[in-house]
Formats: sequence, structure tokens, C-alpha cells
Amino acid sequence: MKIIDRLEEWIISLMLLAMTGLTFVQVVLRYVFDSGLSWAQELTGLCFAFMIFVGISYGVRVGAHIGVDAVVRKLAPGARRTVSMLAVALSLVYVGLVLTGATEYVSKMMEVGIEFDDMPIERWKGLIIMPIGYALMGLRFLQILLNLASGRTDSLHLADEAADAMKLKAEESQA
Repeated sequence: MKIIDRLEEWIISLMLLAMTGLTFVQVVLRYVFDSGLSWAQELTGLCFAFMIFVGISYGVRVGAHIGVDAVVRKLAPGARRTVSMLAVALSLVYVGLVLTGATEYVSKMMEVGIEFDDMPIERWKGLIIMPIGYALMGLRFLQILLNLASGRTDSLHLADEAADAMKLKAEESQA
């Protein structure tokens, strides 16, 4: 799993770097040389899609997604674990539905063979990131479910914006 962890991080970083670099080059070409790359916007959008669909898996892994768990935090550890397992199971159902739809969509695009508007690449080759991203997210939810079932954790460990804001405010007042 460490390989997948690092791969996610590298893909997110490289896509952000590529988007930034490509956008910078495009701006320079447009405003300095009065030209541009016809495919730059489309490739930037594709990089953004890769970053987002890999990022959803990364967000699940590190607990960065926002969740409403004020009531769940008040429960006893056993009840908290049960409610968390139910939430993960429902999340897996959602992932399964979207993964199925994304896979069907990419399959149809493969059959049709349509290319991107400004790049000579078949659309399905770029859109394949949708089912891959949701499969990775499903893998992350399965990891969480296994940790909950084995007792290694008793909750989802979602992002706590209120605690983060309080910590930031305390750090600011000390400075």
C-alpha cells in the first residue's frame, strides 16, 4: 500500500506542476508573443481531472474530507465504531454506483472512438481516470472498514475544521 500512497502523492504533485507550468507558458505565449497552444486548455483540464480523481482517494486516506460527526463523537467507542462502519458501508455503496456508471461511460466512449477537440487522443484514454479514481477511493474505504472491524480504530477520523481553526488562532495569538 505504501507504493499506492506514494503514487497518489506523485500524481497529484505532477498534475499540479504540469497545470501551473502549462498555464504559465500559455500566458507568456499569448501576451508576449501573441500566439498560443490550441491544446493547452484541454490538457490543463485533463491534468485537473487526474488531480481531482486521484485526490479524492488521497483525501479519504488522510481524513481530509469534511464530515458531520458531532453526534458520533459523543457516542461510546463501540457505538461510534458501529456507526462509522455503517457510514463506510454506505460510502462503499455510493462508490460502487459511481464506479459502475463511470466504467460504463468510459466503455461507451471507447466504442465510439471520439477524440478530444484539440488533441489527437481518444477521449476514453483521458476519462479512464474516473473509474480508476473511484476504484482507489473504494480501496481506501475498504482499508478504513478493515481498521474499524479489527478494532484498530473506532471512528472515521474526518477533518475537524473547528479544532484546526482553534489551533491556528492559538498559534496566531502566541506570535
